[in-house]
Amino acid sequence: MEKKKKIMIVDDEPDFQEMIKTRLEANNYEVITASTGEEALQKFTEEKPNAILLDVLMPGLNGMEVLEKIRKVNTHIPVFIITAFSSEERFKLANKLNATGFILKTYNLKDQIVNIKEAITLAEKYKG
Repeated sequence: MEKKKKIMIVDDEPDFQEMIKTRLEANNYEVITASTGEEALQKFTEEKPNAILLDVLMPGLNGMEVLEKIRKVNTHIPVFIITAFSSEERFKLANKLNATGFILKTYNLKDQIVNIKEAITLAEKYKG
């Protein structure tokens, strides 16, 4: 049996975190969670996820700071920025830091899960 792909959700809103975790687990992913940027960096190192869903606005290290640190050690892992609203400035910064894409905070995640699956497949194909 194929090993489950591991996705880390980094979000400081427990309800959203639980909702997206449930959806991903229903799609046969192993899910780990973090509520702060600092916790995310620790779990990133320990757990070695296949993809990361990363909230922008969090206490302590924000999502962009976490993404910058992750990219210094791993340029291939798919990282999706989670946001309730997108601004051109955030989009440019996420693009500059090589984010894989955006996930809008919504309760319809069907399309986003398809995008996550495709990104993980591509990242594994091209990581070397």
